[in-house]
Amino acid sequence: MKYDFDTVINRRNTDTLKWDVGENELPMWVADMDFQTAPEIREALGKRLEHGIFGYSVIPETWYQAYQNWWENCHKFTMEKEWLMFVTGVVPAISSAVRKLTTPGENVLVQTPVYNIFFNSIVNNGRNVLENPLKYENGQYHMDFEDLEQKLSHPQTTMMILCNPHNPVGKIWSREVLERIGMLCKKYHVAVVSDEIHCDLTAPGKAYIPFASVSEECRENSITCIAPTKTFNLAGLQTAAIVVPNEALRNKMYRAINTDEIAEPNAFAVQAAKAAFTKGQPWLEALRAYLWENRRLAENYLKEQIPNLKPTASEATYLLWIDCRELLGCGEEFAGYLRKHTGLYVSAGNQYGKGGEQFLRLNLACPKSLLENGLERLKKGAESYEKWVVNQC
Repeated sequence: MKYDFDTVINRRNTDTLKWDVGENELPMWVADMDFQTAPEIREALGKRLEHGIFGYSVIPETWYQAYQNWWENCHKFTMEKEWLMFVTGVVPAISSAVRKLTTPGENVLVQTPVYNIFFNSIVNNGRNVLENPLKYENGQYHMDFEDLEQKLSHPQTTMMILCNPHNPVGKIWSREVLERIGMLCKKYHVAVVSDEIHCDLTAPGKAYIPFASVSEECRENSITCIAPTKTFNLAGLQTAAIVVPNEALRNKMYRAINTDEIAEPNAFAVQAAKAAFTKGQPWLEALRAYLWENRRLAENYLKEQIPNLKPTASEATYLLWIDCRELLGCGEEFAGYLRKHTGLYVSAGNQYGKGGEQFLRLNLACPKSLLENGLERLKKGAESYEKWVVNQC
C-alpha cells in the first residue's frame, strides 16, 4: 500500500494544542505529527466506534502479545508478560515513579539538554533536578561520564531519568554507553527510568537498543516507558506501557500507577496500541523514509541558505536540533522574534536545560510543503533578526 504524507490536513479549529495559534502562524514546536495515523489503526478505531458503547475497559491478553511481539521482532528484546503494565502516558508514569521511588528533597538526575517536561515531573513533586550536561563536540553529543559518576555518587541522588533515543538531540545511545550507565547506577543505588518513546523513529536501517536489554544490571534496576503514541501520532488517545522486570520494583510501580489512577485504559487505548503493533509496520517504514527525506531537505537548506545555523547530527526522532551559536544575538530572543515577525513557532533551546541556550528545536514531521514554508520563514527571520540585533547596539 502507498501511504500519503504529502497532503496537508487542516488541523485548525480542531481543539489541538499544536495548531491553537494565530492565523498566520506555522507551528513547528510540540512533538506531534501533521500526518494522519496509519489507515490500519483508523480502521480498528472505526470498528470500535461503530460498536457505540464505551464503558470501562480491561487489558486483554492480545494487548500484551502486541507489545511483546513488536519488541521481540523490531528491537530484539524479549519481554515477559508480567513485566508489562498499562499506563495512560509516559509522562504520568515518570511522575508516578518519581513520587514512589524517591522522597522530597532528593536528587533526580537528567542529561541536558533534554525533554523539558522531565523538569516538571521532578520539581512539581518536590525533588531536585540534578543536571549532567552532555558534551557537544563537532556537531555530536556524548556523555560526560566523569561528571555523571560524581553526581550519581551523591548520597541524595536516587533516580536517573534516561532519554533513549535522546530528545531533543536525536542521539541513539550505544550498548557500551548504556552498559556503563547500568553499572554506575547499580554501584550507587540509583534507579533508572528510561524514556524510550522515540525508539521506533530512527533513521531507516538504524536500530535503537533498549536499556533493559543490555545487561542484568540494567534489566533489574530499570523502569522502561514505551508507547505507540509518538510513532503513530496517537498522543491524544493516552495509551502507553511500562516495563519493569524486577519483581520488587514492579510491585512498587504497580502500587504507584494505581494510587495515581493512571492504570486504566479509555475505550480506544487498547485497540489503537494493538492495531499499531500488529498492523502498523508497513506504514512506519514509509513514514521513516519520508521523515529522513525531510531531515535531509532541512539540513541541506540550512547549509546552503542559512549557513550560520547548523543542524546537529541525528539518528532518531523527527526533531531538528539547530545550533544557533554563530547567529548574532540570543537563542531565546531569536525564537520569540521568529514567531512575532515571521509566524514560525519553534521551541527555544533554553527550556531543555544547560547546553540548550543557543539552540532551537524544529519539528520535521509534516508534509514537505509545510516544511519548505517553515524553512523559508526561518531564513527570512534569521536575516532580519541579525540586522535588528546590530541596530540595537
